[in-house]
Amino acid sequence: MDSLITAAARALAAGDPLGALKRVALRNDAPGLALRGIAMAQLGDHARAKILLRSAARAFGPKEEVARARCVVAEAEIALVSRDLGWPAKALDAARAVLEEHGDRVNAAHARYLEVRRLLLIGRLDEAERALADLDPTPFPPASRAAHELVVAGIAMRRLRTKTARAALARAQLAARHAGIPALTSEVESAFLVLNTPAARLIAGGEERPLRLEEVEALLATKAFVVDACRYVVHGEGKVVSLAKRPVLFALARALGEAWPGDVPRDTLVARAFRLKLADESHRARLRVEVGRLRKVLRTLADVSATKRGFVLAPRRAHEVVVLARPVEEEHGAVLAFLADGESWSSSALALALGTSQRTVQRALDSLAASSKVQSFGRGRARRWMTPPVLGFTTTLLLPAPLLID
Repeated sequence: MDSLITAAARALAAGDPLGALKRVALRNDAPGLALRGIAMAQLGDHARAKILLRSAARAFGPKEEVARARCVVAEAEIALVSRDLGWPAKALDAARAVLEEHGDRVNAAHARYLEVRRLLLIGRLDEAERALADLDPTPFPPASRAAHELVVAGIAMRRLRTKTARAALARAQLAARHAGIPALTSEVESAFLVLNTPAARLIAGGEERPLRLEEVEALLATKAFVVDACRYVVHGEGKVVSLAKRPVLFALARALGEAWPGDVPRDTLVARAFRLKLADESHRARLRVEVGRLRKVLRTLADVSATKRGFVLAPRRAHEVVVLARPVEEEHGAVLAFLADGESWSSSALALALGTSQRTVQRALDSLAASSKVQSFGRGRARRWMTPPVLGFTTTLLLPAPLLID
């Protein structure tokens, strides 16, 4: 490897893409193409970066399989950053195996981190934790250690383990300082911001106040009966009952939770559950059926009793009922939660992350675009959606994550 290639590689490792391009901008040999591709990726030109990396992979000879594997890993990172979540995971896994076989443990670990970050984005936390458990970051350089701790913190925040998250971010901050890469330091600071900004609203007794992630964690550890409008579940007595696929029942549970210890008139429940302004006898009959279903679902945690004018929630053991709501109520809040990271997303990637159909996501995006809450660029498969981050609150609780369902 010649001196210019070595100097460019060092510049990229230090987070200086312009310094790298000064040395290899006019080179079309395989190493030069690869370094140019990584530099363009660091500068944000992902489309050009992909072209250069693929050209580099083709230019490397059949005996240079390690170099080709590194190109695959770099392309996978670009796909992750550009939210191309449908990028073939098997290609990344094969590249990682080649790197491990040839003793390139640092780049092999980086490939593993990319896969874990992808699993984290689409809410497959159990798989992400299993993949991360096989990695020991101790012998890695500072940048890799910082990446490891950022992934640990990300999983911990999604699990609502804030002490674990803070400890991991403190280690990430120290490693990022040692690495001396401004972009990495900025990423750690952004992660700290998630812990220090409101993540939800607590509604109880007709009043509401913002909660940080740590306060949400503390609330769920109490004996309170919690109607969680961030994840559409009900918490109580150490159990979790999911109503994510039963929106009518959840609407009833939330209305009853907000009114507790008082009752809710029947017409109000009809309006909340069925989105109707006026209720007739058929709607009241349907309400009785849905209340019966809700009573059955919550039978181990609470009862739903009839009163003279409506219904009231009666927890079996809890002495307090609260509602945990999103910081900002929005019809398509889950879509906005992903877009709020400041990255550009395709509708297919959003559908994969949300576990829903692409058509459903497209309708949500069209609705948000009509109200100027999101914007798109590009056409066809290259079309991407984004929105500036909403300042003042974090969207961690809006992102999908598996819960223990009773």
